[in-house]
Amino acid sequence: MLLKEFLVDSGTEKNLTDLIVFFSEQARNVKHGFFCTIPRTPSEEITRNQFGEEQMALDKYADDVFISGLKKSRLVRYIATEEQDQIIEVEHPKNEFGVVIDPLDGSSLIDVNLCVGSIIGIYPGHVLEKGRTMVAALYILYGPLTTLTFTTGKGVHEFVMRDTGEFVLRHKDLRIPDGKIYAPGALRKDYLPAHAQWIESLEGAGYKLRFSGCFVGDVHQILHKGGVFSYPGYKGKMQGKLRLLYEANPMGMIIYQAGGAVSDGKTDILTIKPESIGQVTPIYVGGRKEIALIETLMTIE
Repeated sequence: MLLKEFLVDSGTEKNLTDLIVFFSEQARNVKHGFFCTIPRTPSEEITRNQFGEEQMALDKYADDVFISGLKKSRLVRYIATEEQDQIIEVEHPKNEFGVVIDPLDGSSLIDVNLCVGSIIGIYPGHVLEKGRTMVAALYILYGPLTTLTFTTGKGVHEFVMRDTGEFVLRHKDLRIPDGKIYAPGALRKDYLPAHAQWIESLEGAGYKLRFSGCFVGDVHQILHKGGVFSYPGYKGKMQGKLRLLYEANPMGMIIYQAGGAVSDGKTDILTIKPESIGQVTPIYVGGRKEIALIETLMTIE
């Protein structure tokens, strides 16, 4: 079944259907950039995003693909992306949706041919709202297969891109299994006590370390095989590193809808009202028992 057919058959509202299909259509455009000859940016021309990170040519390319397409289609009112330091308001929008986008997560892995992805969250209006108010979330994973995984609050479903660029159903109603994989961000020497104890507990229970450096790829693996991804607050960066709007909320909604959980170590991330588009957070996302354990340890600390 094709993506649009699935959305229509499942009763997804037309404007939301059109928006999700729009994002699926951008996958080919983003992927095209991988094969283009995009020269390395001379050091004197290097730009940085709102988080102070160096912007690679492909980051800006993917960002432009999504922003220009949304402006042209006028399917949303508000656009916030990791590469922009302000919210963009579209002129004469057809809908009131607000979208948050990480255009190319893991882009530093492109030159070694590892998985990268795009992350999107869709709100009914403005984007500076709690993650639980999202009406949909999705990610596109550019790997050996290009897949699109989404939720509209009615389960999690995965589609795979055919040669024609169309997405066809691969897995319906995905549920995170009880597995033993852990993907730990940050350096061990910088772990805080509760997190260190949590990691020790996972390792003692036989969890296997799997960490690629691509948030989308790591969470995708956990969605299919079980376990937990973490990027905690750590020495020198107690507030964490991952972006609440662009990474934690959309991926958190997907895992939650698949029967898992998402937390900053103390509370459900989806209940946090963001104070700014650049807000960062510690994150634990995956199986419920692993999330319950870190929240218990954080409470005891």
